[in-house]
Amino acid sequence: MLQISPNADQETVHRVYRIQAQRFHPDNLDHGDAGAFRKVVEAYEVLSDPKKRAAYDAEHRRRPVRMPEERFEPIANPAQAADVERNKRQKILGLLYSKRLTAPSQPSLSLRELEELMAIPRDQLEFSLWFLKEGGLLSRSDNAKHTITMKGVELVESTPAAPGPQSGRLGDGSRVA
Repeated sequence: MLQISPNADQETVHRVYRIQAQRFHPDNLDHGDAGAFRKVVEAYEVLSDPKKRAAYDAEHRRRPVRMPEERFEPIANPAQAADVERNKRQKILGLLYSKRLTAPSQPSLSLRELEELMAIPRDQLEFSLWFLKEGGLLSRSDNAKHTITMKGVELVESTPAAPGPQSGRLGDGSRVA
């Protein structure tokens, strides 16, 4: 729920908790979500207590790596393909946002890391990355790592967190699914 590395220190856990708690607090008119707020508080209670964290870490290590529920496959229907592509770009931005938020000194992900995290082959990511880069939502460094830009952060933060259809705009003015 806090979207942090299993190796995160207590300072990082606390910092990310405060950010997420402010974001989802029911009094927050933009992103308030009581259910998400409770989950953030529960996650913090586990990760901030050394005994509970040790038990959680041990359980986490025993679990098999969970693959994302969706795999993106080519779709013959152009309208469906556009929806899948928008969803893929939104997930990329979400991963890069989380990385920037939780590891500000190393806020980037390589194409290989994105492939593994999303369980999507490189050739199905390249268009999405190109689009996000051209739209100014991410940048690619000389070492081939991708980082979300301020414009990308603003888009992620302006997209409603509530379940169901989400809206927002990408670099070309198209809506985020």
